[in-house]
Amino acid sequence: MKLNNIHHSIMTGAALALTTLVSSCADFLSIDNYFTDELKFDSIFVETRYVQAYMWQIAAEFGDEGSIHQTSIDPGPLATDEAFTAFNTSAGYVGMSYVLGQVNASSLGSLGGWANSYRAIRKCNVILSRIDEARDMKTDERFEIIGYTRFMRAYAYYRMWRNMGPCVILGNDVVQSNESLEFYDKYGTRATYDETCDYICNELEEAAKYLPETQAVMDFGRPTKGAAYGLIARVRLYQASPQYNGGQKAKSYYADWLRASDGVPYINQTPKNERWAVAAAAAKRVMELKHNAANLYKLYTFEADAATPPLPAGVTSDPDYYQPWPVGAAGIDPFRSYSEVFTGEAIIPANNEYVWGRQSATLRDNTRMSFPLKNSGWNGMCVTQRVVDAYKMVDGSEITDGGSAAYPYSETGFSAGSSLVNFSGYKFSPTEEIYNMYVNREPRFYASIGFCGRYWPMLSSTSSGHHDQTTTYYFDSPNGRSATLSGDPNYPPTGYVITKFIHERDAWTGDNNRRMDKGWAMVRYADILLMYAEALNNVEGTYNITLGGETYTITRDWTEIRNAFNQVRHRAGIPGVGTTPMTVEAFQDEIVRERMVELLFENHRYYDVRRWGIYEEVESNNPIMGMNVDSNKDGFYRRTVPNTTRISSRVVGRKMVLLPLPLTEVRRIPSMEQNPGWEK
Repeated sequence: MKLNNIHHSIMTGAALALTTLVSSCADFLSIDNYFTDELKFDSIFVETRYVQAYMWQIAAEFGDEGSIHQTSIDPGPLATDEAFTAFNTSAGYVGMSYVLGQVNASSLGSLGGWANSYRAIRKCNVILSRIDEARDMKTDERFEIIGYTRFMRAYAYYRMWRNMGPCVILGNDVVQSNESLEFYDKYGTRATYDETCDYICNELEEAAKYLPETQAVMDFGRPTKGAAYGLIARVRLYQASPQYNGGQKAKSYYADWLRASDGVPYINQTPKNERWAVAAAAAKRVMELKHNAANLYKLYTFEADAATPPLPAGVTSDPDYYQPWPVGAAGIDPFRSYSEVFTGEAIIPANNEYVWGRQSATLRDNTRMSFPLKNSGWNGMCVTQRVVDAYKMVDGSEITDGGSAAYPYSETGFSAGSSLVNFSGYKFSPTEEIYNMYVNREPRFYASIGFCGRYWPMLSSTSSGHHDQTTTYYFDSPNGRSATLSGDPNYPPTGYVITKFIHERDAWTGDNNRRMDKGWAMVRYADILLMYAEALNNVEGTYNITLGGETYTITRDWTEIRNAFNQVRHRAGIPGVGTTPMTVEAFQDEIVRERMVELLFENHRYYDVRRWGIYEEVESNNPIMGMNVDSNKDGFYRRTVPNTTRISSRVVGRKMVLLPLPLTEVRRIPSMEQNPGWEK
């Protein structure tokens, strides 16, 4: 059976036609167009430079990871409780389509990345099987190509595994395109979840042996040793988490999901606490990586200056809070330290918080989804009230406790924007009253949330009326729902938009309007610190874990936990946890909230709630809420469920934990088994 007779099957990727068109690639490195359709495949392996060009072309299969809303392989924020929009799903908002039940195994669209991933794997396997044919290749070039190729192969599996669970592992096989269907059937048997994790991690370990510690600024985006180690840490954390590591969560979801070929559970049914220790060791390895005797990765910080507000007085819960950074929060500007990681103000290729990152043109362009309608924006990429409520007050007090005496939390009344203190380049509206819910919140709130009454600088625009604007979302305002009733749904149903990636100079209208370039972190150091703290928190006993020849002694050490966790809190300008050890359960609650706030809209929440086994709980018990955008100002500031059928139509169920495999795959390869709950 020829390849075109098994269209869109696994063999579409694994047995790709033997000619290829190489286009420029922005993921790891832009390359020259060395090849054309007419150039024979065998010619690639005549010279090293052709092999290198073909290798880098593989990255084109991965696309722009910063594309988290439209035509993404990942469901992303819109498939979680952190984001919402009224935008038409026909425009490719795949996460919203997924939770509205518009996606099934026969209509995945871009979701899952199955075909692209297997195309990448096929190309990697071809390189590894034929690399020695290039007679001009030097030893160091050979090792470099092997390192990058094995990394990309592991990354292709990683992307499918994170969305679809257990993978079909091809190993080193280069599957030919002219075999019988019976021949291909042997490739249909899926590995278990654990076998997939182990394969990905083993490949990354091997790749890391040949990957450099750092990359030149011009090569920003190429994987490094730290990128491999960071992905290993994430895979091991997921593998240790309740949904995939035995116990009640795994049993309630997957006890009956057995591989037909041998009856082995696809998901481990016996809790293995050592996995938390492995995850902790993997994160610790990243934290201890050095270059020229200095730590290779660290949180980005901006030194405090005259515009930096003083730390709030009276904090006693965290004895290190007033110590100089990095022990405490003193001496840095928390707003700029956090916001500049995302807005483009910090030099992206030189930012040591990126364990692995890339420039993202899609992320830059997608900021338009949040900009005011009046200023040529689309006005509707929303955050939810749940996100707004997750932020603390500026002194670390809880809004659920009413804040503190110095910084009370209130959902009544307003403060004049002109009376509020501007700080660190952030300005309050000089013309609009600010609802007291949004006053005296922690710096990350102002860096991330566009609320009603927010001041939008848009400083690159030089046209009157296109910069220095205050935006409100009342029904009858220029950016409110009434302005879009007869057109596209360009309004914010929750009354909030995401502003995390928007620089004060970014503008979409007026003379000279420009946008700053944006960086996207596939692995960010703040995430590594939070992974380490979470993994340590769950360790029972003491383990000696060996990774890459280095042994790490891992135990639930509260000092280690708070040192990692508090770096994230202190960089944000708020107190961390104190010296008295918290229970495992209480600290896990801190982790859950901290990851939602710190990693907002960074494509983690969707996977976090699933691996923790709380997906159905958070979706069922916490409906999407926001302000009342169907009211004018007098009734706007009232918590409400948005007036849209999208709320009641959201699908919640166990099958939604994993994306389905494409139905064509399952039906054409007899040995291939579908994920639970999806059509076969």
